[in-house]
Amino acid sequence: MILMCGVPTETSMARVLSALDRAGHEYVMVNQRQVRELAVELTIDDAGIGGSLSGPGFSVDLEKVTGVYLRLMDDRWLPELEHELPDSPARLAGRALHEIIGHWADVTPAVVINRYVAMGSNFSKPYQLQLISEQGFAVPRTLVTNDPDEVLSFRTECGELIYKSISSERSIVHRLRDADLPRLDRIRWCPVQFQEFVDGPNVRVHTVGDRVFATRIDTDAVDYRYAVRQTGRSANFRAVELDDEIQQRCVRLASTLGLDVAGLDLKLASDGRVVCLEVNPSPVFSYYEQFTDQPISDAVAAMLAG
Repeated sequence: MILMCGVPTETSMARVLSALDRAGHEYVMVNQRQVRELAVELTIDDAGIGGSLSGPGFSVDLEKVTGVYLRLMDDRWLPELEHELPDSPARLAGRALHEIIGHWADVTPAVVINRYVAMGSNFSKPYQLQLISEQGFAVPRTLVTNDPDEVLSFRTECGELIYKSISSERSIVHRLRDADLPRLDRIRWCPVQFQEFVDGPNVRVHTVGDRVFATRIDTDAVDYRYAVRQTGRSANFRAVELDDEIQQRCVRLASTLGLDVAGLDLKLASDGRVVCLEVNPSPVFSYYEQFTDQPISDAVAAMLAG
């Protein structure tokens, strides 16, 4: 049995559900927006960990689960709990439910895309860069600081810089321009990650097990996700074939991080380097699939089905 955990209308989830339907695989959709109607029970004994997960129209024996697609949004922002106080019974129950599912997913022998324990490296981008470098990728020179003078010295050393969040929280990547310097003193209250700007096209690589799907993105924007906002023009997406050595390196990096499915952000620098900027442990691959028709969701469904 396959468990699909998240919101069924979320685009990547919806595409994998369609792929499972096309292939005729059985699954149960655990819609977290039905949080008030979901219940989980765990049993732990000498035989291992078991229990059940139930909701509207289903009850699943967790020992019979062979695949899990884990795309749960932060339960704090569920619309169904919007008007609940932070310590209300509904909120506390919802938090406990999500924690138990996450802990179970970390230890079940089923295929899990992806276990929370494997996503930890993304919560510190500087730490993740060290792991990326260990797998043979070039990484951008990086400074994390709350000292404006250090930023100015780093800018002199590297030339053009970009800045972005240190954590896993999504942020828009910007160039550090002269017009930004009067605001630089603000970082004293919030350390920021600065990196050398790497020129060349972006390539988003999705790995699904040992399969590799690469998408080249051409744009003048620093952050292609916001190309229209930054340049007034949409980015251009097209599927590309990377050479075997780079593909193997991508698969090895994802495997080292414990990720069955990963989104690697590469730059093909003009000096010949293949630079890895970061690895997304829960990629919204549907964004790239819609532009390139690469069968990423079919690959994910096949992995879940074993």
